Amino acid sequence: MAIRNIRVEEDEILRKKCKEVKEVTERTRTLIDDMLDTMYEAEGVGLAAPQVGILKRIVVIDVGEGPYVLINPRITKVEGEQVGDEGCLSLPGKVAVVPRPYKVTCVAYDEDMEEYEIEAEDLFARAICHELDHLEGILYIDKATEPVRMVTEE
Repeated sequence: MAIRNIRVEEDEILRKKCKEVKEVTERTRTLIDDMLDTMYEAEGVGLAAPQVGILKRIVVIDVGEGPYVLINPRITKVEGEQVGDEGCLSLPGKVAVVPRPYKVTCVAYDEDMEEYEIEAEDLFARAICHELDHLEGILYIDKATEPVRMVTEE
Protein backbone atom coordinates (compact mmCIF):
# COMPACT_ATOMS: atom_id res chain seq x y z
CA MET A 1 0.00 0.00 0.00
CA ALA A 2 1.11 3.54 -0.65
CA ILE A 3 0.15 7.03 0.38
CA ARG A 4 -0.74 9.05 -2.71
CA ASN A 5 -0.50 12.80 -3.15
CA ILE A 6 -3.83 14.54 -2.64
CA ARG A 7 -4.58 17.05 -5.37
CA VAL A 8 -5.50 20.50 -4.09
CA GLU A 9 -7.95 23.19 -5.15
CA GLU A 10 -6.00 24.69 -8.06
CA ASP A 11 -5.46 21.30 -9.75
CA GLU A 12 -7.67 21.19 -12.85
CA ILE A 13 -8.21 17.41 -12.53
CA LEU A 14 -10.57 18.15 -9.63
CA ARG A 15 -12.91 19.89 -12.09
CA LYS A 16 -13.18 16.99 -14.55
CA LYS A 17 -15.87 14.31 -14.78
CA CYS A 18 -14.79 10.76 -14.02
CA LYS A 19 -15.17 7.72 -16.23
CA GLU A 20 -17.19 4.67 -15.29
CA VAL A 21 -15.27 1.60 -14.09
CA LYS A 22 -15.92 -1.31 -16.45
CA GLU A 23 -13.98 -3.97 -14.52
CA VAL A 24 -11.92 -4.25 -11.35
CA THR A 25 -8.32 -5.13 -12.18
CA GLU A 26 -5.32 -5.54 -9.89
CA ARG A 27 -4.45 -1.90 -10.64
CA THR A 28 -7.95 -0.91 -9.53
CA ARG A 29 -7.57 -2.91 -6.29
CA THR A 30 -4.21 -1.26 -5.64
CA LEU A 31 -5.77 2.16 -6.25
CA ILE A 32 -8.55 1.40 -3.75
CA ASP A 33 -6.07 0.19 -1.11
CA ASP A 34 -3.92 3.28 -1.68
CA MET A 35 -6.98 5.54 -1.46
CA LEU A 36 -7.94 4.03 1.90
CA ASP A 37 -4.37 4.40 3.21
CA THR A 38 -4.23 7.99 1.95
CA MET A 39 -7.60 8.87 3.50
CA TYR A 40 -6.63 7.44 6.89
CA GLU A 41 -3.18 9.07 6.81
CA ALA A 42 -4.83 12.45 6.09
CA GLU A 43 -7.44 11.83 8.81
CA GLY A 44 -10.31 12.26 6.37
CA VAL A 45 -13.69 10.52 6.23
CA GLY A 46 -13.81 10.17 2.46
CA LEU A 47 -11.69 10.31 -0.67
CA ALA A 48 -12.58 10.21 -4.36
CA ALA A 49 -10.26 8.94 -7.09
CA PRO A 50 -9.81 12.35 -8.77
CA GLN A 51 -8.37 13.64 -5.50
CA VAL A 52 -5.41 11.35 -6.12
CA GLY A 53 -5.29 12.18 -9.83
CA ILE A 54 -7.33 9.28 -11.24
CA LEU A 55 -10.46 10.06 -13.27
CA LYS A 56 -12.43 6.94 -12.31
CA ARG A 57 -15.76 6.68 -10.51
CA ILE A 58 -14.36 5.28 -7.26
CA VAL A 59 -14.93 6.58 -3.73
CA VAL A 60 -13.86 5.36 -0.30
CA ILE A 61 -15.61 6.47 2.88
CA ASP A 62 -15.22 5.71 6.58
CA VAL A 63 -17.20 7.77 9.08
CA GLY A 64 -16.31 5.42 11.91
CA GLU A 65 -18.37 2.41 10.85
CA GLY A 66 -15.61 0.75 8.82
CA PRO A 67 -14.56 1.45 5.27
CA TYR A 68 -16.94 1.49 2.32
CA VAL A 69 -15.76 1.19 -1.27
CA LEU A 70 -18.17 2.64 -3.81
CA ILE A 71 -17.54 1.96 -7.49
CA ASN A 72 -19.78 3.72 -10.03
CA PRO A 73 -21.99 5.04 -7.21
CA ARG A 74 -25.26 6.83 -7.79
CA ILE A 75 -27.75 8.36 -5.40
CA THR A 76 -31.25 7.00 -5.97
CA LYS A 77 -33.15 8.78 -3.19
CA VAL A 78 -32.72 11.82 -0.95
CA GLU A 79 -34.72 12.88 2.12
CA GLY A 80 -34.69 15.87 4.42
CA GLU A 81 -31.97 18.46 4.76
CA GLN A 82 -29.00 19.19 6.96
CA VAL A 83 -26.94 22.35 6.93
CA GLY A 84 -23.46 22.42 8.41
CA ASP A 85 -19.75 22.96 8.02
CA GLU A 86 -17.99 20.91 5.42
CA GLY A 87 -14.30 20.55 4.65
CA CYS A 88 -12.25 18.65 2.11
CA LEU A 89 -8.80 17.09 1.94
CA SER A 90 -8.31 18.94 -1.36
CA LEU A 91 -8.99 22.30 0.32
CA PRO A 92 -6.85 21.97 3.44
CA GLY A 93 -7.60 24.28 6.33
CA LYS A 94 -10.87 25.56 4.85
CA VAL A 95 -14.54 25.01 5.69
CA ALA A 96 -17.87 26.39 4.56
CA VAL A 97 -21.55 25.90 5.33
CA VAL A 98 -23.13 23.50 2.83
CA PRO A 99 -26.71 22.20 2.67
CA ARG A 100 -27.01 18.46 2.00
CA PRO A 101 -29.77 15.85 2.22
CA TYR A 102 -30.14 14.38 5.72
CA LYS A 103 -30.66 10.88 4.31
CA VAL A 104 -29.60 9.30 1.03
CA THR A 105 -29.93 5.94 -0.64
CA CYS A 106 -26.94 5.08 -2.79
CA VAL A 107 -26.37 2.17 -5.16
CA ALA A 108 -22.79 1.19 -5.94
CA TYR A 109 -20.55 -1.75 -6.77
CA ASP A 110 -18.01 -3.26 -4.39
CA GLU A 111 -14.50 -4.46 -5.26
CA ASP A 112 -15.96 -7.67 -6.76
CA MET A 113 -18.34 -5.61 -8.95
CA GLU A 114 -21.30 -6.85 -6.89
CA GLU A 115 -24.03 -4.24 -6.70
CA TYR A 116 -25.21 -3.15 -3.26
CA GLU A 117 -27.32 -0.43 -1.69
CA ILE A 118 -26.54 1.85 1.26
CA GLU A 119 -29.00 3.91 3.27
CA ALA A 120 -27.05 6.67 5.02
CA GLU A 121 -27.97 9.49 7.38
CA ASP A 122 -26.30 12.56 8.83
CA LEU A 123 -22.47 12.60 8.41
CA PHE A 124 -22.45 9.43 6.29
CA ALA A 125 -25.05 10.94 3.92
CA ARG A 126 -23.05 14.19 3.78
CA ALA A 127 -19.86 12.24 2.97
CA ILE A 128 -21.55 10.29 0.17
CA CYS A 129 -22.93 13.47 -1.42
CA HIS A 130 -19.58 15.25 -1.06
CA GLU A 131 -17.54 12.42 -2.59
CA LEU A 132 -19.99 11.78 -5.43
CA ASP A 133 -19.77 15.48 -6.30
CA HIS A 134 -16.02 14.99 -6.78
CA LEU A 135 -16.80 12.43 -9.49
CA GLU A 136 -18.63 15.18 -11.40
CA GLY A 137 -15.90 17.79 -10.95
CA ILE A 138 -17.85 19.63 -8.25
CA LEU A 139 -16.25 20.92 -5.04
CA TYR A 140 -18.19 21.73 -1.87
CA ILE A 141 -17.30 25.41 -2.28
CA ASP A 142 -19.56 25.41 -5.37
CA LYS A 143 -22.54 24.63 -3.12
CA ALA A 144 -21.57 26.69 -0.07
CA THR A 145 -24.19 29.11 1.22
CA GLU A 146 -21.67 31.24 3.13
CA PRO A 147 -18.12 32.35 2.33
CA VAL A 148 -15.31 29.84 2.78
CA ARG A 149 -13.36 30.42 5.96
CA MET A 150 -10.12 29.17 7.41
CA VAL A 151 -10.26 26.63 10.22
CA THR A 152 -8.83 27.98 13.43
CA GLU A 153 -7.07 25.66 15.86
CA GLU A 154 -8.33 25.94 19.42
